[in-house]
Amino acid sequence: MEHQISSAIVNSWFDKLNSNLKTDAIIVGGGPSGLVCAAELADSGISTAIIERKIAPGGGMWGGAMLFNKIVIQQEAIHILDEYNIRYAQYSEGLYVADSIEATSALVYNATHKGVDIFNGMTVEDVIMEDERVTGVVINWTAVSLNHMHVDPLTMTAKAVLDGTGHPCEVVSILTRKNRIELNLPQKNVLYERSMNAAAGERDCVKNTMQVFPGLFVSGMAACGVSGSNRMGPIFGGMLLSGKKAAKIIAETIGGVNKNE
Repeated sequence: MEHQISSAIVNSWFDKLNSNLKTDAIIVGGGPSGLVCAAELADSGISTAIIERKIAPGGGMWGGAMLFNKIVIQQEAIHILDEYNIRYAQYSEGLYVADSIEATSALVYNATHKGVDIFNGMTVEDVIMEDERVTGVVINWTAVSLNHMHVDPLTMTAKAVLDGTGHPCEVVSILTRKNRIELNLPQKNVLYERSMNAAAGERDCVKNTMQVFPGLFVSGMAACGVSGSNRMGPIFGGMLLSGKKAAKIIAETIGGVNKNE
């Protein structure tokens, strides 16, 4: 039995990896915006994979605020909670409270059940560049990266790559640092995030969800970081709306149609 167990895991996992070495969209970072974006893309027939550095996707949503596992969602994003069957209660005018564990679990569940393949414990250490366009990512095990082991990586190619890595906007930072290119933004480079202002951060998280370089898109806190906007803390409506917007932009850019928009 032991051999069969190991064989089942190894063979099915490698089939999963092999089928995603060339895909339509790669989402780097399985936080709330990345999960929503991936679910929306997969639901519209666009093959989508998530690369998540940690063991558990979900980003900062799991912990709520200071491990108080509650999160706040504003009225504008409540329809997404309804779509994903996440329960909530009104706290004050325009603000609602949800359980962070239920909400995060629901996002992961919906993404996988809509056809998203998630690769956890993996890190994106570089991008693939062809003809001044991002055409994929360079991947390795997170454990290899953390231990600074000299182990060569593998690659995954895609029509679109989304930087959903949160505060450090890691994929965009790699692109600009290694290739000395200018972004499709007024400031031309990464500004990194400013201190907390929840209203500004929520607004700009959605506003700055966009394609910043051919083939490379940003969502969530990465959108705030690239544009130099503010962090927003444990309010997540902007993240969810950013994921929706990112899916729409990516689908339109690579020729898909998002049936939910």
